[in-house]
Amino acid sequence: MILHYKCPGCGSDMSFDAESGALSCQSCGRHENIENYPEELKSLRFSEDEANEYHCENCGAVLITDTETAATHCSFCGAGVVIADRLSGNLAPSKVIPFMISKEQATTAFQKWCRKGLLTPKGFMNGDRIKSMTGLYVPFWLYDLNSKVQVNATGTKVRTYTQGDYIYTETKYYDVFRDINLDYVKIPVDASEKMNDGLMDKLEPYPYDQLKDFKTPYLAGYLAEKYNYSHEELLPRAKDKISDYIESYIQSTLTGYHSIRIRDKQIDTKNQKSDYVLLPVWLVSYDYNHSNYIFAMNGQTGKVVGKPPISKGKVASWFSGIAVGTFFALKCVSYFMGGGF
Repeated sequence: MILHYKCPGCGSDMSFDAESGALSCQSCGRHENIENYPEELKSLRFSEDEANEYHCENCGAVLITDTETAATHCSFCGAGVVIADRLSGNLAPSKVIPFMISKEQATTAFQKWCRKGLLTPKGFMNGDRIKSMTGLYVPFWLYDLNSKVQVNATGTKVRTYTQGDYIYTETKYYDVFRDINLDYVKIPVDASEKMNDGLMDKLEPYPYDQLKDFKTPYLAGYLAEKYNYSHEELLPRAKDKISDYIESYIQSTLTGYHSIRIRDKQIDTKNQKSDYVLLPVWLVSYDYNHSNYIFAMNGQTGKVVGKPPISKGKVASWFSGIAVGTFFALKCVSYFMGGGF
């Protein structure tokens, strides 16, 4: 089955409009409420002859589109893509956060972001070298985790007091036991092999209150990548993402002592629930000084992440300014202490 969303008014193709949150017809301006489409679409499955995988010969990325999509560039590296093997399996996730930022808004926001670079070259700050701006739904697993923690520790309290001609130090030792139950909801882990994990982590947080039941019209006009890793494979990374929070919480319960020595700590984290979701990302391919830079923008919040080029001249000027300022400050201190300039 090939899904095309035709305008009931004029018959033209319709696509998802980020500003209105509806299917929109570019020809006559008609809007259709996505919630009116049948619920069964959210569990739609595609067989081998119903959808294509487009493999980028340059970077190896795998993108999912319908059978009539003519993909002319890779949203990861900007290179040309070709049709490869048919895919099988379930394309439809359980939830989706739709795009809130249109392509025009994303372009304007990115150009504004470029101009804020204090150490970027002047030419880069113009923000007018965008090669491509691609709307892509990135696959994520959202985990609900539960951690049961037991801690055995020794705490000390120290008291110093004077009695007669002597100063006494009294140290008391306490057995400390903590039995902790922690719940974490919607811990995101990107399930794409080609997307940089660090880049995706920096795009967080997403407004998870905007999660909607998946309906295929949300994908109209955008690309969607299939997940490469199952929720079982990515569970260790989800656990790792909450490890610092667990440690921080444990420490927050061990206050009131001068010192704490943990003798034993048991952490048992289990997955209570995992949902396959699609989250919106604008991928920006930017050309500067004959080099291609890839940036990502949160399709809901507009947050931009990526590593821009750095101007060596601006860095040198910045450090020179710090050095001069530090030298002048030290001279002022010397003067006020009677040393003179």
